[in-house]
Amino acid sequence: MKKIFMITLLVGASIFLALGLIVEKPEVEFLRSLTQVQRNKALLSFDDESKTLFHYIPSSMFPREGIQLNELDQEQKAKLDKLLKGFLSETGYMKTMKIIDLENILLEISGDSIMRNPENYSVAFYGNPEKDSLWAFSFEGHHISLNFTIHNEKVGIAPRFLGASPARIPSGPREGERTLHNEEDLGFELINSLSEEQRKVAIFKQEPFFDIVTGKSPEVEPLSPVGIMYGQLNGHQQLIFLKLIDEYLSTMPAEQAEKRMNSIKDEEINEVRFGWAGATVLGEGHYYRIQGKTFLIEFDNVQDKANHIHTVWRDFDGDFGRDLIKEHYENSDHHKHD
Repeated sequence: MKKIFMITLLVGASIFLALGLIVEKPEVEFLRSLTQVQRNKALLSFDDESKTLFHYIPSSMFPREGIQLNELDQEQKAKLDKLLKGFLSETGYMKTMKIIDLENILLEISGDSIMRNPENYSVAFYGNPEKDSLWAFSFEGHHISLNFTIHNEKVGIAPRFLGASPARIPSGPREGERTLHNEEDLGFELINSLSEEQRKVAIFKQEPFFDIVTGKSPEVEPLSPVGIMYGQLNGHQQLIFLKLIDEYLSTMPAEQAEKRMNSIKDEEINEVRFGWAGATVLGEGHYYRIQGKTFLIEFDNVQDKANHIHTVWRDFDGDFGRDLIKEHYENSDHHKHD
């Protein structure tokens, strides 16, 4: 009898430990924390047209699908926070939070609580991560558009838009604090490391663009091949160039970022171009782009007396997970028999 009791005890303990080790994925945990009304807002079909409609202006000017932060309680916000931390690197998460916090600075400057509200950021799911092998989600609002596509644990994060206004806080107790400064400073470091002959190749336009050229286009193709190629730079300049690309990749989890950087180095690096337009000193309007065979980076700081940054990473084949969607349809038994 004692033996049976011990076996029962051990089996019970094993089941308890096994259940304790079962951890819900953050996306599932978040969705299951929502009421049915909230869930109906947050969960859309995978093919919903809003999935590829992105923008970086305030939500009062461009309403988003999904559910806003101001509709969530503190526990739900904590679960959303966990979701973002799971799909971004620590650097990417901190940049995102810093950009949201700039809404408080804009509120102090403008007094407009409708347009400037750190709660006006939305999360929307496309497809159901509780049961689908292919699904997506976006987190978006003023100066943030992060678009994730997931297929059998593979994750695509594009387009990735991050902006900052003010890029440098002009006054108050946080005066001088900068956001997205690495993207700006490394760009300046690279352009100002070039010789006169190299600058003639790299600077393709004397006046900067007012905004990123690709804007809110749902799909982009390579822009004009302007600027200087990586293969035309010396060793020191190439190191700066790689640090600049890595700064944009650092938004992603480390393993994912390293894999993408290795792919760029192996397959296209010598033909990746760096093109500059505008001033080459801080405080005056400037723009640069980095373009390879598979991707495009744009940086622009012109508006508000060159104190308003827009940055974006676009994947020519992978924006909104188009490469993963293609893989899904090619490998799905259901679609093979259609």
